[in-house]
Parts: sequence; C-alpha cells; structure tokens
Amino acid sequence: MEFDVTGARIFLRIPTGIPILGDFMITETLVITWLVMLIITGLCIFLTRNLKVENISKRQAVAEMIVEAANNLVRSNTGGTKFDRLIPFVAALFASSVVMNLISLIGLRSPTADLSTEAGWAIVVFIMITAEKIKAGGILGYLKGFTQPIPVMTPFNILSELATPVSMACRHFGNILSGVVINGLIYAALAVASSALLGLIPGAAGEFLSHIPILDVGVPAILSVYFDWFSGVMQAFIFTMLTIMYIANAAEG
Repeated sequence: MEFDVTGARIFLRIPTGIPILGDFMITETLVITWLVMLIITGLCIFLTRNLKVENISKRQAVAEMIVEAANNLVRSNTGGTKFDRLIPFVAALFASSVVMNLISLIGLRSPTADLSTEAGWAIVVFIMITAEKIKAGGILGYLKGFTQPIPVMTPFNILSELATPVSMACRHFGNILSGVVINGLIYAALAVASSALLGLIPGAAGEFLSHIPILDVGVPAILSVYFDWFSGVMQAFIFTMLTIMYIANAAEG
C-alpha cells in the first residue's frame, strides 16, 4: 500500500494490479467493495442482536425503522405487497450504493467511481427485468414484443432493451465520477491559489507558508456536503427507484 497526499487530504491507495489465481486481479475497487460488504454485514448483525417483542432497545428501533422504510419504498411504488420479494434486494442495493458513494469521505476511492461496479448491478437488474417479462408473457410473448408495433421495428426494440442496463450504469457512474473529478480539481486549484497568495508575503515566512495549502482546509468540506453527501445519497435513491419501476413495469407486461 502507499499513501498519496493531495492537498490537505490523505488518500489510501491500494495497488491496482495484484495478480492472483491466473488472470484474476485484485483491484482497489474490489478490495473496497469487500470492505463495504463487511461494514454493511457488521451493521446488520449489530442492529439485529437480541431482538424483543416488548421493551425494545434503541438499536432494534433503528433496525425496525430501516425495514419499514424499505417496505414502504417498494410497496408505495408497486401498488401493494405483490413485489415484497424485491424488498431484500432493493434494501441491499440501496445500502451498498450509499456506503460506496460516501466512503470517499474517509479518504477511500468510491467503488461506484468505477464503471464495472454499476455495470454489475445493471446486469443483475436487467436479468431480473427479463425474467419478469418472460414470466408475465412467456418466452414467445417476450420475443414477440420486439416486433411491436411493426416487425421492422425489431432492431430498434432490441437496442432499446439493451440500452436499459447501459443507461442505468452510465447515469450512476457518470454522476459519482464527476463528483470525484470536480473535488480533485477544487483541491488542486485551492492549493495553487494558496501557494500564490501566501507567496506574496515577503521573506522566509512567505517562502515557508507558500508550501502549505491552507485554503484546502474548510472550503472543500463545505462543497463535499453536495458532491459527497447529497449527490451520493440521491444517486443511490435514483438507481434504486429505477430498479423498482423497471421490474414492476416488466411484470405488468
């Protein structure tokens, strides 16, 4: 491992090309994704210990609130309990996306800034959408749908079907990556501005202070309220909502 200091923030960088088991590579994205899964698993175990029917603890109250929120999210957008089977998947997807988006706050690179993460999620969602369509209309009905409204539209309908996972993955990835890039540019710009401003101080004091990125302290933290917190949670919510709506619409034929 190595430490890369950018401005006033310290980023922990994990080597991105460790070969293991032949062509299989352990990447930074993979390692941090495992870390996120451990965090979520540990949190679930912590919140669900010693559950009671009466005189519940604050920890259990938080767990029940989270479960209730997941239930309401799915049921309010699908019109009932028909899609309750999606609740565990939707809750896991939302939790994973939120934690991955916000893990940059502790200096780690967000796995969602790597397109392979969103691509994996989108492929799983696409398989679920296709399964629901086949379940609703049968395999012949699913294939016939590509010829609607006229057979000549078949190639375009196929492209439209394949565009669903691509658009879902690229939308989430693009927004998270743009936040990472913008934050990096802000840190670099403030470091240059700090050096130029403090360099105006005459003598040895100015020479010394010009190497300290003082402007990197405070200003980026305010901007991260949007780029990290608001944008991260919002992108997780949007991806989850699209998943629910696409699957629900597919089931309705």
